[in-house]
Amino acid sequence: MSREIIAILRGLEPHEAPAITEVLIDVGITKIEVPLNSPQPFDSIATMLKLAGDRAVVGAGTVLEVADVARLKDIGAQMVVSPDCFADVIRATKAAGMLSYPGVMTPSEAFAALRAGADGLKFFPGFKLGIDGFKALSAVLPSGTKTYAVGGASPENFADWAAAGITGFGIGTAIFKPGFSQAEVAKRTAEIVSAYDEALA
Repeated sequence: MSREIIAILRGLEPHEAPAITEVLIDVGITKIEVPLNSPQPFDSIATMLKLAGDRAVVGAGTVLEVADVARLKDIGAQMVVSPDCFADVIRATKAAGMLSYPGVMTPSEAFAALRAGADGLKFFPGFKLGIDGFKALSAVLPSGTKTYAVGGASPENFADWAAAGITGFGIGTAIFKPGFSQAEVAKRTAEIVSAYDEALA
């Protein structure tokens, strides 16, 4: 089962990358991002790509510049996630053959992102837009648009977001924080996956 959960590993260090990658894939998460404001993120992503092979989609988050897209392409990254809607980054991502998930909050940003070629929309911060706000906004989006709630989505409200039509979630500190052990990440990830399966499967 391919779950629409993007694990956000902010603060991950390269030496942690192999073990955390294996844990996430083993428990059932196959979309993984390392934000570029993490320590040596390109090293971590390169390591994870080699380890994951075709078992997961691995890429970067907090991608703000076209130059970073080019560097990600060079190491074979598969996905670019941003906190904002920057058409140049979206177009560069698609030209490089990677998946593009820009951050949006308003209808104008959502449509600008889709027109630039985005594969899906990251509603961030989700808790500010809210489930009701998302439901109203999503009513005008093209049918089949992939949507992800990031920031404020949790097992406690997965079902509510699902009822509003969300595609999936980006989950950060509920899965990983610097210093978490492999066992801690496994436990937290299993809880996230179980709640997701109950709400969206």
